[in-house]
Amino acid sequence: MGGFVITGVPDRQTKFEGKITFYLVICAVIAATGGLMFGYDIGISGGVTSMDSFLLKFFPSVYYKKKHAKEDNYCKYDDHKLQLFTSSLYLAALVSCFFASAMCRRFGRKLTIQISSVFFFIGVILNVRANDLHMLIAGRILLGIGVGFANQAVPLFLSEIAPFHIRGGLNILFQLNITIGILVANVVNYYASKSLLYGWKFSLGLAGVPALILCIGSFLITETPTSLIQHGRSADGLEVLKKIRGTHNVEAEFQEILQASEAASLVERPFMSIFRRSSFPQLVIGSLLQFFQQFTGINAIMFYAPVLFEAIGFKSHASLLSAVAIGTVNLIGSVVSLLAVDKVGRKLLLLEGCLQMFLSMAAIGAVLVANGQQNQPLDNDSAMGVVMFAALFVSGFAWSWGPLAWLIPSEIFPLETRTAGYAVAVSSNMLFTFVIAQIYLSMLCRMRAGVFFFFSMWIAIMGIFVAVFLPETKNIPMDEMVARVWKKHWYWKRYMDDGTRSLKMEALYDAYSY
Repeated sequence: MGGFVITGVPDRQTKFEGKITFYLVICAVIAATGGLMFGYDIGISGGVTSMDSFLLKFFPSVYYKKKHAKEDNYCKYDDHKLQLFTSSLYLAALVSCFFASAMCRRFGRKLTIQISSVFFFIGVILNVRANDLHMLIAGRILLGIGVGFANQAVPLFLSEIAPFHIRGGLNILFQLNITIGILVANVVNYYASKSLLYGWKFSLGLAGVPALILCIGSFLITETPTSLIQHGRSADGLEVLKKIRGTHNVEAEFQEILQASEAASLVERPFMSIFRRSSFPQLVIGSLLQFFQQFTGINAIMFYAPVLFEAIGFKSHASLLSAVAIGTVNLIGSVVSLLAVDKVGRKLLLLEGCLQMFLSMAAIGAVLVANGQQNQPLDNDSAMGVVMFAALFVSGFAWSWGPLAWLIPSEIFPLETRTAGYAVAVSSNMLFTFVIAQIYLSMLCRMRAGVFFFFSMWIAIMGIFVAVFLPETKNIPMDEMVARVWKKHWYWKRYMDDGTRSLKMEALYDAYSY
């Protein structure tokens, strides 16, 4: 059954048909709730680490430094255990995404999404009931496993159910939910810090709501046609494809998925296959996008927005309110990306984002250098300037590197290495997120305003990389990427000729295949 049709304009140059059906929207919205879990955690961690009741219970030494009148503003929160509270989640997600990849491949995307919500919910319970730091970190690790599973399965799910001509916009629902989660978390933190004695319990506990929504909603969604066909359920895959496309004329797309599935079935060790020469371009692009995304400095701002604003002289409630404003800008920017990505393309958005983020991050550093006082708050004009430039930075990230670093890796790998390749991309993201979360407060203490120039340098480098090496993937079916993208790119096409594989890499692959 086709379902109620909202809209949809198929590309005239393609042989595929596809509409935006009501059922497609329901599946996408429910699955994208995995991003809501992730975003809420990003927003909540920085807020609770600025709450006195939370610091007094788990990090009393940080509480003392925060209250010390003559403490260097940049070093108030420099504590490795406090940074571990934030970063432990991403270390757990790094490891778990490889298990999630195997589960996606063997049992499907839907079950992996369901399992992610269960781990996350149990982690929330542990965090709320935590009596000491060890229990708190244990809860964070379970949250991280949930995040790793969700970040592996949800973008793949969205890319595989989407008609190719709106794949970017549909996939960005994941990032949109991340930004909604961040904004909601900032609002909750502001309320909890003002009105509740143990506001951190309330803030951490509400993380269970998106996990519960995802768990219940996951029983209403379908498995992707690609996963069904890959598991030998071709008839079910065909029926689901008809339902989500809103048409019975899906034979061409079905046959392409079937051929890709047959090729994928011949690959017994997908994690070794990504070391083939022909997989090198996708592997490099997927991994470097994650590295660059984190070294924009975005999570230095989003994790620790309240901490950052308090460090430059805002009062506690004012810093949380400023974080709410940043979260609002982040949400608006994601909506812009959702509307623009399938029209203007991935590459242009990334380049524009680089320019905007570079100027904004450099401007924040300049304002702080000009102020030059380590123990005094900024004057009102300078403080508002920092908030304004931070908002410009976040908006540029939200419609470029935020969503597209997740979208592009989910669509560039062929089916035989898709789950393994995307697992490498997700694990790279979690690794670099862990690094930033673990070292940022120490960097802020030691480098002070220079930390913003540090991130500016990386933004310039990644802009050059995109301009030179990143191909455009707009409006190209996922199973046609090799022929229409990689074999035609001026640089990456040299890796697509099987006859020119590196003998060393081929020998390594063969050695592990037997």
